[in-house]
Amino acid sequence: MSGPPAPKLSRASSFPLIWVVPVIAAAVGIWLGFRELHNRGPLITIDFAEGSGVDAGKTVLEYKGVSAGMVEAVVLKPGLMGVTVRVRLKRSAAALASEGSRFWVLHPEIGFSGVRGLDTLVSGVRLNVLPGSGPPALHFTGLNKAPAPDVTDQGRSFILQSERLGSLTSGAPVFYREFKVGAVEASRLSDDATMVLVRIHLDAPYADLVRTNSRFWNTGGFSFKVSLFGGAVLKDTSLESLVTGGVAFATPEGAALAPPAPGNALFTLASEPDKEWLKWSPRIAIKAPEESLGSPPKGGILGDMIK
Repeated sequence: MSGPPAPKLSRASSFPLIWVVPVIAAAVGIWLGFRELHNRGPLITIDFAEGSGVDAGKTVLEYKGVSAGMVEAVVLKPGLMGVTVRVRLKRSAAALASEGSRFWVLHPEIGFSGVRGLDTLVSGVRLNVLPGSGPPALHFTGLNKAPAPDVTDQGRSFILQSERLGSLTSGAPVFYREFKVGAVEASRLSDDATMVLVRIHLDAPYADLVRTNSRFWNTGGFSFKVSLFGGAVLKDTSLESLVTGGVAFATPEGAALAPPAPGNALFTLASEPDKEWLKWSPRIAIKAPEESLGSPPKGGILGDMIK
């Protein structure tokens, strides 16, 4: 009579399966932490007069529409004289921590002078920056409003004087024959406060359109005139300038053109053009950027239009 079969022995697993999930979670956490430290840039501080809408962990610092950092803290300055915002930059945006960088809070602005930052009504306010070119820095003083647009073009600037500013703002377009050729840079009161001075900049290809006898007028806002014999007349202008304000100019035609106006030449900005100005159409040679696209076809409908 045979005995019972010998028991089979098996070695228990040295690593309980119950620990698999915690180990994987720990590994993922370590990897995420390492990636965060690897992508982390410098911590900068920015002083603002007030911090309305700026929240730690929510407000983003953007440069050219791309996230460059995140607000980590918003605290009151000693003496309650403003707020200090601490921003952690991304490693790829570390160059923004340079002396001369300008920071500001972008709020939604809706008015007759234009519409700005409308998307912040949904996403919340955000910080914007224009980088500086100085040595590395970690402390900055924020701007109260967005700065005037930087001019990178090798064009020419001119000064316009007017009795009132109207709807003109920085960045408003400058038109020649309803074609945009430049923009408004900045504005201020004259030294004796009797006039408003507006600096405009024309792009390089179009700078010579401005001659010493050119005439400028304000195209912004609505103008509606009613006369007994002429009926109602609505100001003839582009939709863009109706919203943001704008400047237009014309140059007299004649047997001989006046010389090109030098940089920072002073002109008077009229509230509206004379009818004669709108008829001027002198031939002035320019080198438009469109020429880099190649010569247009000579035949067909398009060729007939450009002859």
